[in-house]
Amino acid sequence: QLQLVESGGGLVQPGGSLRPSCVASGFSLRDEAVSWFRQAPGKEREGVACITGNGRAAYYHHSVLDRFTINRDNAGMVVTLEIVNLQPEDTGIYFCSGSGESFDTCSLDDVDMKYWGKGTLVTVSS
Repeated sequence: QLQLVESGGGLVQPGGSLRPSCVASGFSLRDEAVSWFRQAPGKEREGVACITGNGRAAYYHHSVLDRFTINRDNAGMVVTLEIVNLQPEDTGIYFCSGSGESFDTCSLDDVDMKYWGKGTLVTVSS
């Protein structure tokens, strides 16, 4: 069964940092375009960051441009989302997703995703 597995969520105070990560189970993430989505309580899921299969380009939702950084390791097997200066509005479930093999494109639109993880909860509260 092809699936993605997220980890690294948690409870953090405003201004803190987290670094959720995503790995694949049953297949390789190498060369796959990977995206992170989040769903805040009572809101629709939104794409926040994506990275191309070759790791050379990343794209972000305008609201997180200066605080979120998506990266993948040299082997392309682990994709992380570094989040700094967390705010209460960042609270939500963060999902890793894959849109298939793509060296130079990625997407923030969930209609383009082929598989999903179950998510990791991020809670920002004092």
